[in-house]
Amino acid sequence: MNMTRKYKSVALAIAGVITLPSCATTSTASSGTDAPDTWKIAAIQHGQASWYSVKTNGGTRTASGERLTNSAATAAHKTLPLGSKVRVVNMNNGKSEIVTIIDRGPFVRGRVIDVTLGVAERLGFAARGVTSVKLEVLGKKES
Repeated sequence: MNMTRKYKSVALAIAGVITLPSCATTSTASSGTDAPDTWKIAAIQHGQASWYSVKTNGGTRTASGERLTNSAATAAHKTLPLGSKVRVVNMNNGKSEIVTIIDRGPFVRGRVIDVTLGVAERLGFAARGVTSVKLEVLGKKES
């Protein structure tokens, strides 16, 4: 990992902490149907996404304490605050979905997010397992 990438990761984590502290919720999943005009993009990341499921998770609770649900619009990220909202865009087909960060991971080099199996199916990469994505870290627009 070069130093520039390290500093970008740190800056993204700090931006997430500063702009999204009130996004933590007790909801178990995002519906993925939030209106696009209610969000502003706080930061952008590019990388690989993979999926995980109740089976691969071993049925344990996530880092947020919630149980993982295969169909939920949730994901794991290494540094974003739990409860953060992120739009995941599949760069191969343009499909996107808003997910809530409820877990930590992925722990494989080059991967920036693990989404649930249901999200991977809706984004069109479940059979492939891994795809290139753009992550848009979202914050509420000021009223």
